Amino acid sequence: MRYFFPVILCVLIFASPIQAGPPDDVRELLKVNIDAVLVLLHDPSLDKANRNKKIIDIITPVFDYQTMAKLSLGKKYWPKLSAEKQAAFSDLFIERLQKSYLDKLDLYSNEKILYGDPQEKGKQIYQPTTLISKDSRIDMLYKFYRSAEEWKVYDVEIGGVSVIQTYRSQFDGVLRDGTIDDLFEKLRVDGTFTVPGSDAKEARAGTD
Repeated sequence: MRYFFPVILCVLIFASPIQAGPPDDVRELLKVNIDAVLVLLHDPSLDKANRNKKIIDIITPVFDYQTMAKLSLGKKYWPKLSAEKQAAFSDLFIERLQKSYLDKLDLYSNEKILYGDPQEKGKQIYQPTTLISKDSRIDMLYKFYRSAEEWKVYDVEIGGVSVIQTYRSQFDGVLRDGTIDDLFEKLRVDGTFTVPGSDAKEARAGTD
């Protein structure tokens, strides 16, 4: 079960852009898009490479990865980087985030997804979902903000643990004693950084 929740996180982000609308519309559109992605995962005619390509093709409009990259470094480090370094970090961060999800997609096995009532937080909307498997129940919270005419996700909490805060903690551990180039090198290595796992303790530790 420790790998299941990053898998579902991956599943839930691969959807078409969510157009601006009331909170209930955001929830319904998210559900419709998730259902479409699940169809992809269950399509036996697709090999893994083609499936992943189709998934990657629809990732970018859903999540604001540039904002996620900036938030993962935080005010402590992001403003200190040149524009060139910021762009290089963002590219590596996005690639690592996408790959970490794609590597776990094969472990998805028909878990049930429930949708809670969306919560308005100022200009943001938080959409809770609950993942139910045979022996576990985990809450997930998708944090949307309105960008132009679309709603985009800038963070996700898994079992109360923020994906962005998890990455920020891990990145800070590298940068306390190293350089941004050291972080770049680690981002290029599979398995060095992880998203939250199946329980909060594991997720806070940033282990896999």
